[in-house]
Amino acid sequence: MEDFRIIYRILKFLQQSMDFEDFDSEGFNAERFGTNPNRFQALLIQLQRAGYIEGLDIVQYIRQPAPIPIRTTTSSISTLISCPAWKQGRKI
Repeated sequence: MEDFRIIYRILKFLQQSMDFEDFDSEGFNAERFGTNPNRFQALLIQLQRAGYIEGLDIVQYIRQPAPIPIRTTTSSISTLISCPAWKQGRKI
């Protein structure tokens, strides 16, 4: 269930970032969402494969911070609104 909370926080952050011209890539890290870098990366990959985010390009052999042009999709926004598991994550 903890993964759902982290995923909710990630999607909420991405949704809120749509209001700004530039994406805050420095603030988009595992620590911000209360997890470790490996889980954060795994969750991002799963979110992209499931169609909830797009624009993710992870190079696994390079460990340098770089701007990531990730954005949420309409599918993820509708999930946030309708799914009971996501609603539980909002109580954080």
